[in-house]
Amino acid sequence: MVDQKASKAGPAGIDIAYQRLGNPDAPVVLLIMGIGAQSIAWPDAFCHALVDRGLQVVRFDNRDAGLSTHLTQAPPPDLPAALAGDLSSVSYTLSDMAADAVGLLDALGFEKAHVVGASMGGAIGQTMAIERPERVRSLTSMMSTTGSMSVGQPSPEALREVFSGPPATTRDEVIQRMVRAFRAVGSPGYPNDEKEVAARGGRAYDRSYDPAGVARQAVASVASGDRTERLRHLEVPTLVIHGLADRMCDVSGGRATAAAIPGAELVRIEGMGHDLPPGLRSQLAERIAEFVWRAEGCSVST
Repeated sequence: MVDQKASKAGPAGIDIAYQRLGNPDAPVVLLIMGIGAQSIAWPDAFCHALVDRGLQVVRFDNRDAGLSTHLTQAPPPDLPAALAGDLSSVSYTLSDMAADAVGLLDALGFEKAHVVGASMGGAIGQTMAIERPERVRSLTSMMSTTGSMSVGQPSPEALREVFSGPPATTRDEVIQRMVRAFRAVGSPGYPNDEKEVAARGGRAYDRSYDPAGVARQAVASVASGDRTERLRHLEVPTLVIHGLADRMCDVSGGRATAAAIPGAELVRIEGMGHDLPPGLRSQLAERIAEFVWRAEGCSVST
């Protein structure tokens, strides 16, 4: 998939980098990634598996990630302060990020999309469904949570393993940190290909390396609060997928999301962590495609 840009997308008028794959007349699946992750974190094989099931795929870089606009003039983000309740360093929220995604749909001429979000991307997808339900044909929330601090929390051990040590600055250090992170939070039942992880880490570094942007996204997520009560009023077909071995977002987050959304379907996967490993990609694509086609009113892709 080739990088393209939608200029002046959404109310913020920012540039959104995206890639598009599949039949332009097929139902659109909009893929939204999580904190610090770029569009390329959606594996090509997963995207092609969705296309093989009759769908069109659009993946994109959130603001402050990849080749999309980085808000370098924003106030320095202070995540510890935000977690303590001081939101003075917040420069945007998940509502703004959801509006970016809607702006991309506008730029591409799509009235609606089947929204699939992973981690923070699931929270952005939930926010889209809450605030712009007319633009969301269906919602798939993966390895995500409701925003309530009582569910979906990372394990302290996983946080230490992922974030301990000196900051990564060089390309090689960034790659090695990513490999270490995937060892800590990946799927114990579905091993990762560490060469693939390293190659993707290098590609992400080459596209954009912006630790402050990652922190701005994290602060935005904290500042957006608990969506539980608003989720109770959703009328959007919803699939919730969560790994039972997720150490970065406890499975309680997925359970709470499915419990809050009327009629939501919950799929819990044994051995799945906080990633999209090779051994799970086909299974996940099949589950999502089957759900999307049900939401389209079809039993099989056409």
